Amino acid sequence: MLTPTTLLSLSSILLLLSLLLPLSSSASSPDAATMTALLSLLSPAPSGWTGTNPCTWTGVSCDSSARVTSINLASKSISGSLPSTLNQLSHLTSLSLQNNLLSGPLPSLSNLTSLQQVFLDNNNFTSVPPDFLAGLTSLQTLSLSQNAGLSPWTIPDELTQSSSLTTLSASSAGIVGSVPDFFSSFPNLQNLRLSYNNLTGSLPPSFGGSGIVNLWLNNQLVGLSGTIDVLSSMTQLHQVWIHQNLFTGSIPDLSGCTDLFDLQLRGNQLTGIVPASLMGLPKLANVSLQNNKLQGPMPVFGSGVVVTLGSTNSFCRTTPGPCDPQVTALISVAGALGYPITLAESWQGNNACSSWSFVSCDSTDANVTVVNLGKQHFLGTVSPAFANLTSLRSLFLNDNNLTGFIPEILTSLSQLQVLDVSNNNLSGPIPVFGSSVKFTTTGNLFLGTNVTTGAAPGGGTNSTSTGGSPAGTSNGSSTSAGMIAGVVISVVVFVGVVLFVSYKCYAKKRHQRLVRVVGSEKGSEMANKIDGMANKSAVASGANWNGGAQSELQSHSSSDRRDMPVYEGGNVSISIQMLREVTNNFNEANILGRGGFGIVYKGELHDGTKIAVKRMESGAMGTKGMNEFQAEIAVLTKVRHRHLVALLGYCINGNERLLVYEYMPQGTLSQHLFEWRELGNSPLTWKQRVTIALDVARGIEYLHSLAQQSFIHRDLKPSNILLGDDMRAKVADFGLVKNAPDGKYSLETRLAGTFGYLAPEYAATGRVTTKVDVYAFGVVLMEIITGRKSLDESMPEERCHLVTWFRRVLINKDNLQKAIDQTLDPDEDTYESISKVAELAGHCTAREPFQRPDMGHAVNVLGPLVEEWKPSGKEEEEDSGIDFHMSLPQALQRWQANEGTSTMVSDSSYSQTQSSIPSKPFGFADSFDSTDCR
Repeated sequence: MLTPTTLLSLSSILLLLSLLLPLSSSASSPDAATMTALLSLLSPAPSGWTGTNPCTWTGVSCDSSARVTSINLASKSISGSLPSTLNQLSHLTSLSLQNNLLSGPLPSLSNLTSLQQVFLDNNNFTSVPPDFLAGLTSLQTLSLSQNAGLSPWTIPDELTQSSSLTTLSASSAGIVGSVPDFFSSFPNLQNLRLSYNNLTGSLPPSFGGSGIVNLWLNNQLVGLSGTIDVLSSMTQLHQVWIHQNLFTGSIPDLSGCTDLFDLQLRGNQLTGIVPASLMGLPKLANVSLQNNKLQGPMPVFGSGVVVTLGSTNSFCRTTPGPCDPQVTALISVAGALGYPITLAESWQGNNACSSWSFVSCDSTDANVTVVNLGKQHFLGTVSPAFANLTSLRSLFLNDNNLTGFIPEILTSLSQLQVLDVSNNNLSGPIPVFGSSVKFTTTGNLFLGTNVTTGAAPGGGTNSTSTGGSPAGTSNGSSTSAGMIAGVVISVVVFVGVVLFVSYKCYAKKRHQRLVRVVGSEKGSEMANKIDGMANKSAVASGANWNGGAQSELQSHSSSDRRDMPVYEGGNVSISIQMLREVTNNFNEANILGRGGFGIVYKGELHDGTKIAVKRMESGAMGTKGMNEFQAEIAVLTKVRHRHLVALLGYCINGNERLLVYEYMPQGTLSQHLFEWRELGNSPLTWKQRVTIALDVARGIEYLHSLAQQSFIHRDLKPSNILLGDDMRAKVADFGLVKNAPDGKYSLETRLAGTFGYLAPEYAATGRVTTKVDVYAFGVVLMEIITGRKSLDESMPEERCHLVTWFRRVLINKDNLQKAIDQTLDPDEDTYESISKVAELAGHCTAREPFQRPDMGHAVNVLGPLVEEWKPSGKEEEEDSGIDFHMSLPQALQRWQANEGTSTMVSDSSYSQTQSSIPSKPFGFADSFDSTDCR
């Protein structure tokens, strides 16, 4: 029987247990410390967050082991910051802190493998840590929008670990850089909202085929650019907001996007015709197209569609209806060129003879008679729609970047008198025009051979034709019989002379077949060496190598194209068997490096001479890969400079494309700056570095202003700067080179190059001038001075971008000493030299292109610094070429007097860059011109 005393004792025990149990629960909870730290940073304290057990707090949920799984403080008007230990809540699945006044740096959420929902939008956070989203393997929703105070940050690659992601919302969140091309990693992603940031570049290809339903990329600070073609393969799209950007090109075929109901394209630079497939989309309810340069007939949508067209487009009429036939033809022409914005801005209205640029008309009948699109740097193809301009007399398409065939239908233009397609990248057969047509095809390396005369392709010597004979000079009915007879006699005499000279050459070298390479003795010697190997190989296989036999160097094994020419500029066609032999069948042991479009192999000829073979992978040979292949050949056949790597030959083998270069034994500048320890090299001295900088400056200066045609490299960086055994530099990789726009901006439709070296105006707008190379050169100078890479993610955030950090260094000159590569350990004189180069680097990387110097200025700054280490011995100075103190006429006179030596025009500090191939300025003995001014 229980007594009152016993009952009192039991009651006391129960009361004591009730007091101790919460303490025990709190003490045993691993998350109590982290939650207490969070509470201490919030103001005011959230309602219901009292006591020592966070599992009892309002808005906090825990699992059976007292681990915090959910925190919900949405819209509580709280301020403060978040603790850096937040990622210790290892069981957290949901974090909802949206619509508050939280500030300070965001904490890392790394390795919260259970975290599924994160809502941080509408706060005042200031920065994003580098590992913010690492290891979030269960993440489904991330909302970070409306945090306008965030410091610039890029979308991290670690986000790909969140393969279950369905919603990514980060509008007005300080994001910079490009939209990453990793969206194939998110098969469940439906909502992507990245509006009101500073994203640049193009839409990533991985958007194609994705499951994205709602896409918001509108109102970027500068603007996304490129085409919107990828939308055509995003068949799940429901809503698309990409307005207020810099997108170019035409609206793609969206017929597969049957669920699309809202399309916002206003405020871009879109051109071309509004496709009928867009007007026929079954669920389309809202579309805005204003503030573009769309062309063709005014579009007509269904009665239930809200359409905004505005007044800035270039529709041919202000009301629905077809365009004039000549307008329709010219718009088709523009379509084959990718609808350039320059044509859309001018070709407005329904009368092609009303002040349209590049078009001239007959004043009497208002028919188009002349279309002059030459030297406009247009891409694309030659449109067969030119044939619809039946009164066309002159068509100029020269000096562009056109590809594809010349349409046969153009031969039907009965009044055509002039057709100039020179200096493009055209290929295929050459149409035969009437006798009255002056047809010019110079500078098209892959244009087919004229089967009538056996003449070389357009890139060869026979490039201008009158009538059906590409090499002819007759003028049809106006040519007299006497003139014809005179021409025939002249040809007979010429052929006789050629045969006599050929016989003498054969008698002198009857066991050696010479492939002449115009441009340098280096190329000639190399061609002969490779040819010697081909001879040896052919003899072993029983091939006929008599005087009339065709050299294996001039054929392609895969296609047996025996009409392939030997081009000027030091380039010959080389068989795939030969390249397999010299590279030991492309053995991995011979790999020198890997690039975006293939692998570079070292090859060795029978006499030990080395070459470099760039094998462009068949999988990469799409339009872009082919363009790079053709660009390398097209550029390097037009330029020849001691600081540009020489192209020695090429090979076409099925889908493969191979380029053969001179071999640079010391590899890349990148290896000597950043990998010298791993490779067992000595660090570069300052003398070597400043000399390399001068070499590069001279090579780029030549491309910009001293060659017969000006070019922009667009991908200047240390890995594209190669070094000879004497540590002298040559610029390589010309796959992205473009014709310089003669001091004017040229709109590029696709961004190219390497991040870290891209000038800000180019990365933002796609507009390119020679000043983008100057900017990249300035970045290279900074890397030479500091020994640091342009982008280094291993560094703290404030130092990872070299240009931004180095600009701060230049503000206070005392900081420069600490920024210099420690291996240099400069004395007073060397430090002064480094300071001058640092100042030059700052000018070259100025934010505005007009504030940057040209490359000639860089050469003038660096030249005297290299001159400080000029040869001290008299014999060395005599051997160095030309005295630096001579006037140019004196220098020219001395150089001509010594044309038999191996030196080129130089100052006293310069000696010919040594590669594995001896060199001499072949072809420059009789004159001194822009091809080697520096």
